[in-house]
Amino acid sequence: MSTKPLKQIHLAAHFPGVNNTTVWSDPAAGSHIDFDSFVHFARTAERAKFDFLFLAEGLRLREQGGEIYDLDVVGRPDTFTVLAALAAVTERLGLTGTINSTFNEPYEVARQFASLDHLSEGRAAWNVVTSWDAFTGENFRRGGFLPREDRYSRAREFLSTAIELFDSWDGSEIAADPATGTFLRDARAGAFAHRGQHFDIEGRFNVPRSPQGRPVVFQAGDSKEGREFAASGADAIFGRYGTLDEGREFYADVKGRLAKYGRSPEQLKILPAATFVLGDTDAEAHESAHEVRRLQVSGQTAIKYLEHVWNRDLSGYDPDGPLPDIDPETGENTIALGRASVRQFRDPLATARQWRELAEAKNLSIRELVIATTARQTFVGSPATVAEQINSLVQQDAADGFILVPHITPGGLDVFADTVVPLLQERGVFRSAYEGSTLRDHLGISVPDARRESGRREAGQTAGAS
Repeated sequence: MSTKPLKQIHLAAHFPGVNNTTVWSDPAAGSHIDFDSFVHFARTAERAKFDFLFLAEGLRLREQGGEIYDLDVVGRPDTFTVLAALAAVTERLGLTGTINSTFNEPYEVARQFASLDHLSEGRAAWNVVTSWDAFTGENFRRGGFLPREDRYSRAREFLSTAIELFDSWDGSEIAADPATGTFLRDARAGAFAHRGQHFDIEGRFNVPRSPQGRPVVFQAGDSKEGREFAASGADAIFGRYGTLDEGREFYADVKGRLAKYGRSPEQLKILPAATFVLGDTDAEAHESAHEVRRLQVSGQTAIKYLEHVWNRDLSGYDPDGPLPDIDPETGENTIALGRASVRQFRDPLATARQWRELAEAKNLSIRELVIATTARQTFVGSPATVAEQINSLVQQDAADGFILVPHITPGGLDVFADTVVPLLQERGVFRSAYEGSTLRDHLGISVPDARRESGRREAGQTAGAS
């Protein structure tokens, strides 16, 4: 009887900004903006042979009731600046950045990522996202925001246009022959022309083909549109499910969408974000996890979070007291502008009813309720337990790996690298050394053929015009 071969686990590390995962008040926590913090974090990930480091994007400091509070006072430095600097102090680690498709232009973003891929010798990746709110849009010349269907339409065309720019060089154009004085074999190198609903551009792309052909493309999104967008052209998708049943359902759904685009399941990696708390024993880890949650959810944070649902000022309430006896205020105007939780709680009245029932049944205060309803530790236990949890989920097709988010920056990844990674290596499910030099090598994703892809696009355009 044949047995299924062991899957190799993919691991990555997310450098968090100051948010509700981070315990910035811990004495072990360092700066979230000093370059030394990024260097320490990246070198730890590389020492552990992780696939890549991931940076999220913050386009505006988020406000609540018109004010910024302790979880958002830092924001995030510019993604490209940080990743380019990290390329100089790492050798193999992939460098992944989130760049918005709603408020940028394809030529500019393609040029930046192609340049990063050259500077890092083939380690660049782009997490393509959209922006949903007018609050963020106020920082940009267009202002406002795009309706849901339009932002995904723009994102799809943005990505396809960027790929056209990447593929405007196929890699064979540069001769650099001093004997004949010939630099380019093809005088049309970099030529492009795109005519579409959102972009109408024509010219020359001025960055030659990069080591990976084009950067690895990531996408984050759990909606039907997000899943379809990822299946159509992404190399990896950030999942949100860390449990077996939910993870397997998401995994099967997304992988099942690939065939219609002529893609095989291994061409798209599914990598959920995951937090962790480790201890010498499982009991110690669970005790630590409880304390971490209390540090992550201060009294002030609990009130602010509750305001996301109630959509009204609750600053007069005691976080260690009961839930408000008033109902949430519904409507388009929200107290917590720019926050994902506004979308998460689409029916605040129903959420308030559920939370009241839970609080009454378990005699929970506001703070205790927020802790209970926003539990964030995906993996809790001894190193052996966590290694088993990770491996089990991957082998059962709930994920291809995980993007780890430590609660302490920048040193929170160290203990995982020193204790869990060696156990995964002993099991034979995680590399002991990098086998290639590019991020595509780490992920097992092939380099795209620019000429073949260009031919497919031209054939499609011809067919569409007939």
